[in-house]
Amino acid sequence: MEVTGALDVKAVVGYLAAAVLLFFGVIFAWASRGVPTRLVTGGILILTALAIIYFARRQTSVQITQRLEVPGQVKVQPLKCPNCSAVLDVTKIKISEGVPTIKCPYCGNTFEVTEEPKW
Repeated sequence: MEVTGALDVKAVVGYLAAAVLLFFGVIFAWASRGVPTRLVTGGILILTALAIIYFARRQTSVQITQRLEVPGQVKVQPLKCPNCSAVLDVTKIKISEGVPTIKCPYCGNTFEVTEEPKW
Protein backbone atom coordinates (compact mmCIF):
# COMPACT_ATOMS: atom_id res chain seq x y z
CA MET A 1 0.00 0.00 0.00
CA GLU A 2 1.44 3.27 -0.98
CA VAL A 3 0.56 6.40 0.84
CA THR A 4 0.31 9.48 -1.36
CA GLY A 5 -1.61 12.69 -1.17
CA ALA A 6 -1.38 16.41 -0.90
CA LEU A 7 1.72 18.22 0.27
CA ASP A 8 2.35 17.74 3.94
CA VAL A 9 3.16 20.55 6.34
CA LYS A 10 6.89 19.77 6.43
CA ALA A 11 7.16 20.05 2.65
CA VAL A 12 5.30 23.37 2.57
CA VAL A 13 7.52 24.82 5.31
CA GLY A 14 10.57 23.49 3.47
CA TYR A 15 9.52 25.13 0.21
CA LEU A 16 8.88 28.45 1.95
CA ALA A 17 12.26 28.36 3.70
CA ALA A 18 13.96 27.42 0.43
CA ALA A 19 12.26 30.32 -1.37
CA VAL A 20 13.46 32.80 1.26
CA LEU A 21 17.02 31.40 1.21
CA LEU A 22 17.07 31.37 -2.58
CA PHE A 23 15.88 34.99 -2.71
CA PHE A 24 18.55 36.20 -0.29
CA GLY A 25 21.20 34.03 -1.96
CA VAL A 26 20.51 35.63 -5.34
CA ILE A 27 20.48 39.12 -3.74
CA PHE A 28 23.84 38.47 -2.02
CA ALA A 29 25.40 37.03 -5.20
CA TRP A 30 24.07 39.84 -7.36
CA ALA A 31 25.20 42.57 -4.96
CA SER A 32 28.68 41.13 -4.41
CA ARG A 33 30.43 43.50 -6.87
CA GLY A 34 33.82 42.03 -6.23
CA VAL A 35 33.38 41.34 -2.51
CA PRO A 36 34.18 37.64 -2.18
CA THR A 37 32.46 37.17 1.20
CA ARG A 38 29.11 38.26 -0.21
CA LEU A 39 29.54 35.96 -3.19
CA VAL A 40 30.42 33.01 -0.93
CA THR A 41 27.47 33.80 1.36
CA GLY A 42 25.13 33.97 -1.64
CA GLY A 43 26.44 30.65 -2.94
CA ILE A 44 25.98 28.97 0.44
CA LEU A 45 22.42 30.30 0.70
CA ILE A 46 21.58 29.08 -2.83
CA LEU A 47 23.08 25.62 -2.19
CA THR A 48 21.20 25.35 1.11
CA ALA A 49 17.94 26.28 -0.62
CA LEU A 50 18.52 23.63 -3.30
CA ALA A 51 19.26 21.01 -0.64
CA ILE A 52 16.02 21.86 1.19
CA ILE A 53 14.05 21.58 -2.06
CA TYR A 54 15.65 18.20 -2.76
CA PHE A 55 14.70 16.82 0.65
CA ALA A 56 11.19 18.31 0.51
CA ARG A 57 10.52 16.65 -2.86
CA ARG A 58 11.59 13.19 -1.77
CA GLN A 59 8.62 10.84 -1.74
CA THR A 60 8.27 8.27 0.99
CA SER A 61 6.13 5.19 0.75
CA VAL A 62 4.76 3.07 3.53
CA GLN A 63 4.22 -0.65 3.19
CA ILE A 64 1.79 -2.27 5.58
CA THR A 65 1.91 -6.03 5.99
CA GLN A 66 -0.91 -7.77 7.81
CA ARG A 67 -0.47 -11.29 9.10
CA LEU A 68 -3.13 -13.60 10.43
CA GLU A 69 -2.23 -16.37 12.83
CA VAL A 70 -4.93 -18.84 13.80
CA PRO A 71 -4.58 -21.65 16.31
CA GLY A 72 -5.25 -25.19 15.11
CA GLN A 73 -6.18 -26.40 11.67
CA VAL A 74 -8.03 -24.19 9.28
CA LYS A 75 -10.16 -25.46 6.43
CA VAL A 76 -10.58 -22.95 3.63
CA GLN A 77 -13.90 -23.21 1.85
CA PRO A 78 -14.30 -21.94 -1.70
CA LEU A 79 -15.28 -18.29 -1.98
CA LYS A 80 -18.37 -17.81 -4.15
CA CYS A 81 -19.80 -14.67 -5.69
CA PRO A 82 -23.15 -13.80 -4.06
CA ASN A 83 -24.42 -12.53 -7.42
CA CYS A 84 -23.57 -15.34 -9.87
CA SER A 85 -22.21 -18.09 -7.54
CA ALA A 86 -18.93 -18.35 -9.44
CA VAL A 87 -15.96 -19.71 -7.49
CA LEU A 88 -13.46 -16.88 -6.92
CA ASP A 89 -9.71 -16.86 -6.44
CA VAL A 90 -8.96 -15.87 -2.81
CA THR A 91 -5.57 -14.43 -3.85
CA LYS A 92 -7.42 -11.61 -5.64
CA ILE A 93 -8.79 -10.15 -2.37
CA LYS A 94 -7.85 -6.49 -1.96
CA ILE A 95 -7.89 -4.46 1.25
CA SER A 96 -9.44 -1.04 0.61
CA GLU A 97 -10.04 1.31 3.54
CA GLY A 98 -9.51 -1.57 5.95
CA VAL A 99 -12.19 -3.78 4.38
CA PRO A 100 -11.39 -6.96 2.40
CA THR A 101 -13.15 -6.81 -0.97
CA ILE A 102 -13.07 -8.86 -4.15
CA LYS A 103 -14.36 -8.29 -7.67
CA CYS A 104 -15.96 -11.17 -9.56
CA PRO A 105 -14.26 -11.57 -12.96
CA TYR A 106 -17.43 -13.12 -14.41
CA CYS A 107 -20.22 -10.69 -13.50
CA GLY A 108 -18.14 -7.68 -12.32
CA ASN A 109 -19.81 -7.56 -8.90
CA THR A 110 -17.59 -6.12 -6.13
CA PHE A 111 -18.44 -7.21 -2.62
CA GLU A 112 -17.04 -7.30 0.91
CA VAL A 113 -15.55 -10.60 2.00
CA THR A 114 -17.02 -11.66 5.35
CA GLU A 115 -16.83 -14.81 7.39
CA GLU A 116 -20.19 -16.26 8.25
CA PRO A 117 -20.55 -18.06 11.60
CA LYS A 118 -20.81 -21.86 11.29
CA TRP A 119 -23.08 -22.56 14.26
